[in-house]
Amino acid sequence: MLTGPDVAVVGAGPVGLAIAWRCAARGLRVVVHDPAPGSGASRVAAGMLAPVAEAYFGERELTGLLVDSAARWPGFAADLTAVAGTGFGHRTDGTLVVGLTGDDLAEARRLWTYQQGLGLPISALRPSQLRDREPALTPRLRGGAVAPGDHQVDPRRLVAALRVAAERAGVTLLPGAVTRLADLTAPVVVVAAGCGAAALTGLPVRPVKGQVLRLRAPDHRPPCFRHVIRGYADGEAVYLVPRDSGEVVVGATVEERADTEVTTGAVLRLLRAAVDLVPELAEYELVEATAGLRPGTPDNAPVLGPLPGRPGVLAATGHHRHGIVLTPVTADLITELIVTGRPDPLLTPFTADRFH
Repeated sequence: MLTGPDVAVVGAGPVGLAIAWRCAARGLRVVVHDPAPGSGASRVAAGMLAPVAEAYFGERELTGLLVDSAARWPGFAADLTAVAGTGFGHRTDGTLVVGLTGDDLAEARRLWTYQQGLGLPISALRPSQLRDREPALTPRLRGGAVAPGDHQVDPRRLVAALRVAAERAGVTLLPGAVTRLADLTAPVVVVAAGCGAAALTGLPVRPVKGQVLRLRAPDHRPPCFRHVIRGYADGEAVYLVPRDSGEVVVGATVEERADTEVTTGAVLRLLRAAVDLVPELAEYELVEATAGLRPGTPDNAPVLGPLPGRPGVLAATGHHRHGIVLTPVTADLITELIVTGRPDPLLTPFTADRFH
């Protein structure tokens, strides 16, 4: 006799696909609903696994979750590579945080001093030490730091690998859009729909616009630097992420608005800051300018676990800037909750009832 799914996942970004894959690997029947898998925030994301460089003031519990998830990434990557049979740009070169001017360096130092106070691995470097590691950096730099444990993946390739892994585990992908959770008949529904979670659940998830550029090295050669570079250039924050393909991702704006238009002002600011830090980028080809919407919450932390008064409905959304790095821990915590019915204590600071 045919039976329905045990779990319905709404959203086929990295988080939704990872939950579906992990649940199916535990023997559950899983369907994923998404009219355009991988077309949301992950399509624009840079893919930095940065629990240290993205540890911000007032977000201590979120920082703990970032550190936990980053520690799970090597095992998660190995499992995914073995099942999917393909890589996804997982690189462990580390991250350099740099300041162009004295004021830029003071801003960067204020944050990394806080991060060091949390016991996170980040160490100050002199300008000469930075350029020993990355000769392409401008000699005008005033200083910076290295976070060796902050890594990266390519989110577009990650989504493709997760889709293969999920389908090989028996997950069914359904192309229709979900407009009402009541239309789903599975006993467990996981809402991993990014900004779309607000309309489906009433959660305070808002769109936060980010504009991102993609450059390509001449002749498709590798980029002129290996580390992820996060920096401040005359007050403009920017990151530069080198890919094995020769691509360099430059980002990103943070705008409290819901459109996805690319603006000339944003492109100008990002390119100016990028070239100020790595002058050779002026010779690279500009191949893409895109904008996406991060799912933000009032405290910038994700919403994970049961929805109050909604039996069988679980949230896995609101990851804001951290969707890629938090994919392993989110998948593990939500899958374990579904399979065992027991919430991991790690979920406690991130449940939906903190907004009520």
